Amino acid sequence: MPKAKVYDMSGKETGEMELSEAVFGVVPSAASVHSVVKAHLAARRQGTQSALTRAEVAGGGRKPYRQKGTGRARQGSTRSPQWTHGGVAFAPKPRDYTLSINKKTRRLAMKSALSQKAIDNKVLVIDGLDLPEIKTKAFAAFLEALGVTDKSYVVTKEPRETVVKSARNLQSVKTAFAGVMSVYDIVNAGTLIVDKAALETIEEVFGK
Repeated sequence: MPKAKVYDMSGKETGEMELSEAVFGVVPSAASVHSVVKAHLAARRQGTQSALTRAEVAGGGRKPYRQKGTGRARQGSTRSPQWTHGGVAFAPKPRDYTLSINKKTRRLAMKSALSQKAIDNKVLVIDGLDLPEIKTKAFAAFLEALGVTDKSYVVTKEPRETVVKSARNLQSVKTAFAGVMSVYDIVNAGTLIVDKAALETIEEVFGK
């Protein structure tokens, strides 16, 4: 049974709790995680790149010079790809990079990412994750008290303004809530910091 240490907001360890075997105890599937991360990164691409082909470039209707007798290679248009100001060969055009991933693969990828964090002992549970005021310095002190020095992914049960706004100026911290966690962000983070209430929601949703 996977376990995680429980801390309070002062960074003091208050105990240990068992994690759901169905969510944090599966055998990680690298293939599923790779597919979902690849789809995530593909969806972030704008796909607005565009260049003109030789058919779209203005000009070039007249043969630049006669076919024979010049000593140069024959040319039919100054808008061919090899000419300056010519069209682009195989020019990129706007396209949609979205990849379709089925629901079972997405769920397995999420469980795999969470399970790998549990295997690496990188899951920290916080009992009552919240701040009384919006203050980046206070959140940085909280991470220091926990001994977190790498990238961290902070998950609360629902959006909490004090947590989100206090952490947004810290480049190594990303926040989310239980309903919109990202496999990519979990994999990209070194430590997963989860509110105890959010953990219950995660286990309820993905443990079925």
